[in-house]
Amino acid sequence: MLMSTQANRYAQLLLDARAHARTLPCLSRDGISLADAYEIARRVFEIRIAEGETLAGRKIGYTNPKLWPQGEGEQAVTAPIWAPMYDATIRYAEHNHGVQSLRGAVQPRIEPEIVFMLGKTPPADASVEDMAECISWMAHGFEIVSCPFPDWKFDAADVVAAFGLHGTLIVGEPHMLSAGTRHHLAAILPNASVSMSRSEGGEFFLQSAGFGSDVMGSPVHALWHLHQLLKNQPQFPPLGAGELIATGALTAACPVKPGQTWATAFSGVTLPGLTVSFV
Repeated sequence: MLMSTQANRYAQLLLDARAHARTLPCLSRDGISLADAYEIARRVFEIRIAEGETLAGRKIGYTNPKLWPQGEGEQAVTAPIWAPMYDATIRYAEHNHGVQSLRGAVQPRIEPEIVFMLGKTPPADASVEDMAECISWMAHGFEIVSCPFPDWKFDAADVVAAFGLHGTLIVGEPHMLSAGTRHHLAAILPNASVSMSRSEGGEFFLQSAGFGSDVMGSPVHALWHLHQLLKNQPQFPPLGAGELIATGALTAACPVKPGQTWATAFSGVTLPGLTVSFV
């Protein structure tokens, strides 16, 4: 187990790299384990809260097995992970259109996701159906992920320690859920499909596409999995009412740069697309 002084040193190193928009060598080269990485993440969480940020939710990463690597190399993560999100890292896109600065984002990429708002705290022994009953609304979101490790090459421990690669979550128009929809939500969302397109001069070109079923069978299953992970991590607060949950990438993450506009379109679910321009 990592000593507290070591966890603090790594946390400060990561926060400094983030503040100055620079890369650094992978922590896993020092033999950091996944459990060690969550200890570093806990220290990062404590520092950010002490500096005035507020826990606003959680992002779940690597919930799409289709995006796991085939062999060694880039993105060597083969199981879901999670990281905190803060009030300072979440934005709402008015009328499903937004403008986002990439200043300070290191090697940024964009991921389309389904986002849940928890209307009540899940019970400790919640089933998948119980988790769905706790969701008050869902929305489409773009997560802008940022990687401090050169060439997007890392191990799972590096991802967890480095904020889950979370940069910014841009949330579209909330869709309130009826009791009937919540009851069937885990079965509805696998049928959702999304396409993501990019424009740099007015004409959009398809970049990626995916399905709700790609996210652990259903984004609701990803939410339940996060709940299970947290039950074994008492150093972090459990899920609570009022939290936003980004359930993971529906498609491969795509590199972004200023001057581009990205847009999505859904079918099979009542969610509007989202358009974001980068500056």
